[in-house]
Amino acid sequence: MSGHSKWATIKRQKAVVDAKRGVMYAKMSREIIVAAKLGGGDPAANLRLRKAIERAKAEGVPNDNIARAVEKGSGGGDDSNVEELTYEGYGPGGVAIMVKCATDNRNRTAGDIRSYFSKYGGNMGETGCVGWMFKERGEVVIDKEGKFNEDDLIDKALSAGAEDVDSSDEASAVVICDPLKVDDVKAALAEHFKVTSAEVTMNPSNTIDVSDVEIAKQLMKLLDVIDNHDDVQHVYANFDMDADLLSASVS
Repeated sequence: MSGHSKWATIKRQKAVVDAKRGVMYAKMSREIIVAAKLGGGDPAANLRLRKAIERAKAEGVPNDNIARAVEKGSGGGDDSNVEELTYEGYGPGGVAIMVKCATDNRNRTAGDIRSYFSKYGGNMGETGCVGWMFKERGEVVIDKEGKFNEDDLIDKALSAGAEDVDSSDEASAVVICDPLKVDDVKAALAEHFKVTSAEVTMNPSNTIDVSDVEIAKQLMKLLDVIDNHDDVQHVYANFDMDADLLSASVS
């Protein structure tokens, strides 16, 4: 499994033991606000809003918080000044990094993200410097627990409209599909497998192999500190790394 997918897996594992629920609630609320602001407050007609609400519920955000965020994003509250911004740059080892934020103070957020890049061996660049390397795609993650059968998954995934299946990880398989087909593929597979997540992500066209221990540790620290910023919604990177090195770098 490529590095960006491994990083997503690590984040999901960390979220289980993350005690900073208030910070997570704020992140989820901002994401809902931006989605509703850009595409309207009806989840049925706004795929991005629907996925944001699903993520919020998965993180345990109360329904009242979700409803208030939708209202604010739709123009019914006082947080309409929240805007979406993307920062791009290179991390240790030349790894390309994209950071998507939702903020009410772009100067503060830009200053913080720039300082993280500088502190941990990276360099924040201009808009577009690495964005061309990434393309949107849908990913449905399947847990391999129980009587998992890879051939059965591939058959059902392709029948549901998926494009490919990555089963290289021991614990889970990633079903790849068109971003607009995420919900359909998820629904079809959920009848036969345990779906742990379904989202639209950014997939890199190429990856950088990271094998040096010190570079790996510095890269993981950079990604972690960026991801923990209150205004950061998503972090994408184009690295590939041995599983043992990856585990040692985040321990």
